[in-house]
Amino acid sequence: MYRRCPCQDNSDPNGYGMALRDYGPEPFVVNIDRATKQNDNFRTVLWTGEHLQLTLMSIDVGEDIGLENHPYLDQFIRLEQGQGLVLMGKSRDNLDFRRRVTDGYAFIIPAGTWHNLINTGSRPIKLYSIYAPPQHPKGTVHRTKADAMEAK
Repeated sequence: MYRRCPCQDNSDPNGYGMALRDYGPEPFVVNIDRATKQNDNFRTVLWTGEHLQLTLMSIDVGEDIGLENHPYLDQFIRLEQGQGLVLMGKSRDNLDFRRRVTDGYAFIIPAGTWHNLINTGSRPIKLYSIYAPPQHPKGTVHRTKADAMEAK
């Protein structure tokens, strides 16, 4: 039997105020736009399964995700709010792929690609990211970027 998740609770028709926690690996339905905009943590894992993971992120003005590379996983990112600059490349010293992104834009990072997202706007970037396979331990919450860096 599957539990009904709070994101389907009609008492909050806007979807705000749902508990942001890891609902995986149970079946899950969510208003992703609303959940993403609700998240104020640098990173919140919302769902972890065996082969995929959904995380929410909030990148402060002037901040970035941090230059990183995931050798064995592909990543999908979509911005629900904000604007930024995506950098990608084959090496950390050659980020020759550069694109400006804003609300509604998505980008895909192939496994083994160095990448970063820099907030160039005047409000936090609110995004969701899908990792395949999962990248973070189930239930991960990093309140700040410093917390995320310390966890590495």
